[in-house]
Amino acid sequence: MGRTGATVAELEALYRRRYEPLVRVAAGIAGDVERGHDAVQSAFATAVRTRRSFRADGPLEAWLWRIVVNEASRARRAPQSLELDDVSVPAANANGVDDLGLRAFIAGLPERQRAAVFLRYYADLDYRSIAGLLGIEVGTVSATLNAAHTTLRRAFEEVER
Repeated sequence: MGRTGATVAELEALYRRRYEPLVRVAAGIAGDVERGHDAVQSAFATAVRTRRSFRADGPLEAWLWRIVVNEASRARRAPQSLELDDVSVPAANANGVDDLGLRAFIAGLPERQRAAVFLRYYADLDYRSIAGLLGIEVGTVSATLNAAHTTLRRAFEEVER
């Protein structure tokens, strides 16, 4: 039988190594940078508190990503003003859409699409990892990203008109 649980030292090392990417994704899901930071902090507190529940049947980082995504989704639903200026999303000026416009378009996506976009393009996770984090099938990840691309493409086309 394999080991179960994670050590505080393992979680601390992961925190130090991956904090910024975790915050970028959490901010994108939650709607602003402050909520992103709060979600990551809360996720790490949860991870430390529940570290014995880690079954080591997958990478520790994947287990942590799931917690971060859940915390960021919870933060998104919490009442608070949305400040899109704080979300770190690269500009798409080549397509005629300014940085704030792209952020607004992404922020307007349905929650699952928004999470999938951030996990794929800002956390650089593969479809299998995204599926595990969102609790969906790999094919659903593909369909979700396709729907997000279609929505964003239409929004960009409207801006160009």
